[in-house]
Amino acid sequence: MYVDYLMPPTPRLTYINGWGVQAVTLIPNPTHFQEKTVYKKILVATDGSKLSNMAVEHAIGLADATGAEVIAVKVVPRYPQTYFEGGVALAADEVKKIEKQWQDEAMEVVNAIKAAGQKKDVKVKATTVKSDLIAEALIAAAKRNKVDLIVMASHGRKGLKRLLLGSETQQVLTHSHIPVLVLR
Repeated sequence: MYVDYLMPPTPRLTYINGWGVQAVTLIPNPTHFQEKTVYKKILVATDGSKLSNMAVEHAIGLADATGAEVIAVKVVPRYPQTYFEGGVALAADEVKKIEKQWQDEAMEVVNAIKAAGQKKDVKVKATTVKSDLIAEALIAAAKRNKVDLIVMASHGRKGLKRLLLGSETQQVLTHSHIPVLVLR
C-alpha cells in the first residue's frame, strides 16, 4: 500500500560508528489516510444466492457506517447458442423471451437490494450487466462507476468443481486494481 508521508521541517543528524548519517523522521500524513479510508462508492456483486445476500448485508452496513453509495450489480448471461450435433436450437424470439425473463429476475434481485438499502437510508443504484464473462463484467462495472471497493462472496468451491466451474471471485481478485472484500 502506498503511504504518503510528511517530513519534519529539519532532519536530525545521527552518528553511527562515527559516520554522520542524516536521518529523517517520517510522520504519516493524517489527511492522506482520511481521504483514502472512507469509501464513497461500494460495488456489491450478487447472484441472488444466500451467500451473496450475506455480502449484500455487509456492503449495506459498511455503506451505512461510511456514508457511501452502493452499486448493486447482477451479471446476466446471454443465452447459450448450441452448435453441437443433437443440440436443440431455439428460435430467435424464444431466445429473446428467455433472456428477458433472466433480465427481469436479475432486476428483482438488485431492486430487493435497493429496498434493503432504503430501509437504512443508504443510496443504492441497482444495475444489471449482460455478459458471459462475469468477472470481467464486474471489474468493468466497478471502473465505469468509479467505485472504491468491490464486495462479493466466495462460494468456496474446491477440487473438481472449482476446476470445472472456476472461481469468479478469484478472477476479480486477480485482475481488479480496486480493493476487493471477499466474504465466505
